[in-house]
Amino acid sequence: MDSTHIFVTGGVVSSLGKGIIAASIGKLLQARGYQVTIQKFDPYINIDPGTLNPYEHGECYVTDDGMETDLDLGHYERFTGIRTTRHNSVTTGRIYKAVIDRERRGDYLGKTIQVVPHITDEIKRRMLRNASSADFVITEVGGTIGDIESAPFMEAIRQLRQELGSRAVCVHLTYVPYLKAAGELKTKPTQHSVKELQGMGIQPDILVLRTEHHLDDALRSKVASFCNVELECVVQSEDMPSIYEVPVSMQRQGLDAAILRKAGIPVGETPAMQPWRDFLAKQRSATATLAIGLVGKYDLQDAYKSIRESLSLAGTYCGVRVQPCFVNSEELTPENVGERLAGMAGVIVCPGFGPRGVAGKVLAAEWCRTHDVPAFGICLGMQMMVVEFARNVLGYAGADSSEMNPATPHPVIDLMAEQMGVTQKGGTMRLGAYECELAEGSRVSEAYGGASLVSERHRHRYEFNNAYRAAFEAAGMKCVGINPASDLVEVVEVAGLRWYVGTQFHPEYGSTVLRPHPLFMSFVRASAGS
Repeated sequence: MDSTHIFVTGGVVSSLGKGIIAASIGKLLQARGYQVTIQKFDPYINIDPGTLNPYEHGECYVTDDGMETDLDLGHYERFTGIRTTRHNSVTTGRIYKAVIDRERRGDYLGKTIQVVPHITDEIKRRMLRNASSADFVITEVGGTIGDIESAPFMEAIRQLRQELGSRAVCVHLTYVPYLKAAGELKTKPTQHSVKELQGMGIQPDILVLRTEHHLDDALRSKVASFCNVELECVVQSEDMPSIYEVPVSMQRQGLDAAILRKAGIPVGETPAMQPWRDFLAKQRSATATLAIGLVGKYDLQDAYKSIRESLSLAGTYCGVRVQPCFVNSEELTPENVGERLAGMAGVIVCPGFGPRGVAGKVLAAEWCRTHDVPAFGICLGMQMMVVEFARNVLGYAGADSSEMNPATPHPVIDLMAEQMGVTQKGGTMRLGAYECELAEGSRVSEAYGGASLVSERHRHRYEFNNAYRAAFEAAGMKCVGINPASDLVEVVEVAGLRWYVGTQFHPEYGSTVLRPHPLFMSFVRASAGS
């Protein structure tokens, strides 16, 4: 298949929203009937973001096939519904490791290994790898133009543009700042960014100008003239009430049509995108606000990005605006937990690793259970629900996870058998999609529409200790989701409460705009009292 490759790069500053633009382009081309795939190339030298602190990189997203990836893959999936794989996420670390491994095997026959051609050839090979099954391959390159780390990626793009001709389109995202003291929008950062890109041998075909203020045609004409880009190929990305408004804004400005023209493909009629517009209409019409507490230790929006988006999507379909309220689990005490959680319609006990903040998660689980407040524990959150129940219902003094206390007399959460000999931390957890059998008549099975078997994604090392399963079930915490191959407990719930569910897996990775995850739908409905 002669795929068209769209390269999305960024300049001036990071965090402009390249991932949202890449996902929006994918959605717009999908709406025109094209097969699309999206991939992220990150210049950092880590093999993957699995060992990165969320404060450094936001959440770690996980694909069905068990790859720990950048959070932008979550945007790709939520916008397009595409299930990404390990081939959709590449880092400099993976590129260099592949080349070095090849050199150690003698594959290069004694040649001197250099950035050009060996590293750039490997980058090109991976950029082209997903082309066989797609009409369009959208490649987002992380970082900004001028970064030392991104130079080999830019050189690879320059070469591919030469090789692919019109089947390569470069979309460059820059920033147009507003200087309040002068009362002016400034185009100079964009001009410098494009000049830097041109200095690398790449002329952008399309410019997307990130701005907090509307840009008039005169300013766009100025940018087009100075940057050698056609006026209709200069579009703006203004702040929107919701990131899901961006595809409609880009379509209105003709971004997808410009890409098709640049690729020499007939533009055709503009698709209606009715299901997407219906979703936006629901989102705009929702007036009631639902406060949901996120009990965790990372006071950073991107640290729980998929959870926040899953709540937002479910809220839209339930007719409410979900307001996530971060609650720092490190600050919770028996004296203040009631005050901190009292205003919440529901509570998410968030995932994470390590002992910091887990005492607060246990307190939050107890408060929700004893006050019958809808609670959803995810991964470590589910484990802390189990620990709380063991201590306060089963009466197991000192019950804990062996991750937090290896000497606990009651390791109700314990290291998985397959993890016993693991010494390297990166990429060695239980990762990716696994099947889960659901108990008939359980709240969780009902949420899935009566399904008896589902598949969900995991990222953990510790598990519910089956030696305690009978005691938990006798006391009212039912193990209603079991992995059929390993007998691993995947889901627990306390049936007598309004909604008290813990999942070992991460359902937030499965929500999309047009198909919100059923567990988040059920949780939001319960929190809203419906």
